Amino acid sequence: MSPTRTRTREPDQACAEAVDLARDALVAVVGADQVGGYLGVQAEGERIVTHLFDCADPAYTGWSWAVTVVRAPRAKAVTVSETVLLPGSGALLAPDWVPWHDRLRPGDLGVGDLLPAPPDDERLVPLVVLEGDDAVTDWFDGDADEGPMEPAELPAPGRSRVLSAIGREGAAERWYISEHGPRTPLAHAAPAHCISCGFFVPLSGELGHLFGACANAYAPDDGRVVSADHGCGAHSESMAGTMAARAVAPVIDEFGYDLVDLPGVSVEETVFEPLSRGAD
Repeated sequence: MSPTRTRTREPDQACAEAVDLARDALVAVVGADQVGGYLGVQAEGERIVTHLFDCADPAYTGWSWAVTVVRAPRAKAVTVSETVLLPGSGALLAPDWVPWHDRLRPGDLGVGDLLPAPPDDERLVPLVVLEGDDAVTDWFDGDADEGPMEPAELPAPGRSRVLSAIGREGAAERWYISEHGPRTPLAHAAPAHCISCGFFVPLSGELGHLFGACANAYAPDDGRVVSADHGCGAHSESMAGTMAARAVAPVIDEFGYDLVDLPGVSVEETVFEPLSRGAD
């Protein structure tokens, strides 16, 4: 058997010579000012070639116009098939498409915007989950043998999903490393932690072991979730340091004095004795 040979596809001669036809068709579509110099020709198939022209639009630097022409079998006439704009090796391209739910960032949601949680959101589990890390343990009132409560007695009636273990862990990590956690200058300068503050309202459930809401109208974190080891200067038990008022002893200069005239007494006529005489 002879080895398989690969032949280089040669462009059809009639199609390759139809440069003016390709340029005229391109100018008719985009205008003469958008068409630059001729870049060459490449074979696409039997009696099918593409002529390349430089794109003169400054907004598309590195792009080129591609005009594909064809010739029917046993025909001499060449016709234009399509005209497209193609990027070259140095062309500026748009970044890869990223779905909107992957581009979304905290704070992007505005008034009137809707952000429904997908059915397979790992942060949520159905409310009727009674085993594993995602178990809803507060369905039972003291005795688990009594079974789950009636639907009207369930927490937050009408809610079909609750936070999963992944959702709780993600929220805890996000809150703890935020500016409402223990690693901020505000917390380091606080007189005590939030856990001992009367304005600290613990959350319910598992997150309540470490987080709560601040209810102090004068605190910088009022109405926000804070960690139990967070803190600020508005702690309910902080006391302003008071100093007892005390009389300040006057400072008397015993090393120097000024001579002044008094009524009936002249400084020049006064005889002064050394202070050391009284000590002898």
